[in-house]
Amino acid sequence: MLNALWIGFFLVAFGAALLQYLGGDPTVFAAVMKASFDSAKTGFEVALGLTGVMCLWLGVMKIGERAGFLAVLGRWLAPLFARLFPDVPRGHPALGSITMNMSANVLGLDNAATPIGLKAMKELQELNPQKDTASNAQILFLVLNASSVTLLPVTIFTYRAQMGAADPTDVFIPILMATYASTLAGFLFIAAVQRIRVDGVVLAWLGGVTAVVGGLAYWFASLPAAEMTAQSSVLSNFLLLALIVIFLIGAAWKRVNAYEAFIEGAKEGFHTAVTIIPYLVAMLVAIGMLRASGALPAFVEAMRAVVAGLGFDTAWIEALPTMLMKPLSGSGARAMMVETMQAHGADSFAGRLASIVQGSTETTFYVLAVYFGAVGIQRVRHAVAGGLVADLGGFMAAVAAAYLFFGAA
Repeated sequence: MLNALWIGFFLVAFGAALLQYLGGDPTVFAAVMKASFDSAKTGFEVALGLTGVMCLWLGVMKIGERAGFLAVLGRWLAPLFARLFPDVPRGHPALGSITMNMSANVLGLDNAATPIGLKAMKELQELNPQKDTASNAQILFLVLNASSVTLLPVTIFTYRAQMGAADPTDVFIPILMATYASTLAGFLFIAAVQRIRVDGVVLAWLGGVTAVVGGLAYWFASLPAAEMTAQSSVLSNFLLLALIVIFLIGAAWKRVNAYEAFIEGAKEGFHTAVTIIPYLVAMLVAIGMLRASGALPAFVEAMRAVVAGLGFDTAWIEALPTMLMKPLSGSGARAMMVETMQAHGADSFAGRLASIVQGSTETTFYVLAVYFGAVGIQRVRHAVAGGLVADLGGFMAAVAAAYLFFGAA
């Protein structure tokens, strides 16, 4: 999938540049090649600049993991997941793996979440009577992973900091709203298809989290625009700082060497930052050539005309490429987000919206390929539809949150 997309970007860029040349623009090929060199340089500089912030946050997350917060969150979530997966017997190892996977996702511990998630999928496969067909439990688990509620979208903060955002965390509350809407949409779709019984525990969780997220939205909506942005920044930074302090206090209470844990996590952060350089360069070069050739601007303008013709505001259209890329490719969507911030500014409406979109969901088709591929599932049933419903819910909530917090000016 990603290979075809990447090659397609180059072919479309070449075709668009050729059309411009035939239309009388002799400089277009030079502009496209210059864009490729500039984008390659930008990709390297952005990825290299991520190193410090990535080391900081992965170090902090490692302290939280060592202090036992992952296990605590897992115990809180266990009663909920026991009801969401009625086909899994009580006490089965799969329920424990599912709980730990979701806990790691919530805390942003991707390195821990993926291997635990694959373990959970294999354990669910042991209960699956049709080995080539996804079971109800496997589908729900995959959709919850694809929507991926994340309390700490650390990577997005780091990219925004590197791209010059005045307050990189000012999108924290909007991302929280969008990612919850994504998970809720995906869950409700799967619950309706699979006729999952919603009892008091499930209602309590859904009602409680919805009340918190809805309460935040209502409170911020009641504030003047300038004060809303300021209060959002204060709350976001307070919560993040408080989380660091809580992790440190928990580490001290459990007699965990917080410094050594931080160093171990920071080493992982350094490795992650270096690892993404080739991927970021590859995608940014392709997208930069698309923009320089006129293909990407032409697509955006065509969509803007359609939306304007329907009578809607068009400010969100600049983030549409990130939305379209997100279900298909995580690295592609990340590059689209970076390119949008580079073109319009990290603190522009488009730059903030692209960041919120990036944090609203996981990469549906990547998650589907990895998790189902690991256990040999060929018939995915309604898993793709559930993932795309979650994506759509997240994107719509991201647009709504961006207008609520940042307006379109």
